[in-house]
Amino acid sequence: MEWRPLQRPGPAPDVLSLCGYNAAMSITSAYEAFVMAMERVERRLKQVTGALDDAAIPYAVVGGNAVAAWVATVDPAATRTTKNVDILVRRADLQQITQTLTKLGYRREDLRDLIIFVDPAEPSRRSGVRLVWAGEKVRPSYLHRTPDVDEAVRESGAFAVLDLAALVRMKLTSLRDIDRVHIADLLSVGLIDDRIRAGLPLDLQERLADIERALDAD
Repeated sequence: MEWRPLQRPGPAPDVLSLCGYNAAMSITSAYEAFVMAMERVERRLKQVTGALDDAAIPYAVVGGNAVAAWVATVDPAATRTTKNVDILVRRADLQQITQTLTKLGYRREDLRDLIIFVDPAEPSRRSGVRLVWAGEKVRPSYLHRTPDVDEAVRESGAFAVLDLAALVRMKLTSLRDIDRVHIADLLSVGLIDDRIRAGLPLDLQERLADIERALDAD
């Protein structure tokens, strides 16, 4: 596993969607709820990855937290918040993962398309820990499989994050609205360089070019 310095991701404003703002809340109360929500995400991320490390279960942080970690290496102020904790793991490790997280009080829920672990401190599926299977297609229609967990990097004492090139492949393969936003974030701080571009399959190179054209048009 490669060791590479990463910085702690910092929040960017997204108050309404993350703190459950409603008309009865003051702006101050909404902001305080937002800060608390971000602290819970960070606590959940560190708690779960720490437990996986202690159990010697290989994993990689993916999704919004992984994007934020990489963006923060260039510009911490450019990071974007997320309420989810997405973890890339091997399906063969599911039993051990379940044993590890249930000891922390997390409740496993098997949904149609994924498995999540619900935090007892915030019992909502929307803020659960979501497992992503390594080396498999997230959806049958996807042309590319997810990376393996051995494509993770970390600095000493920190959680494992998916390598930048592999993360870009995942985001371009999924290409949901949030994935386009995350690719734009990585582009905005200059993290997607010629080496990463050259390593992409042709279809993903075309998707990246489409996103760049859209950004240029704006």
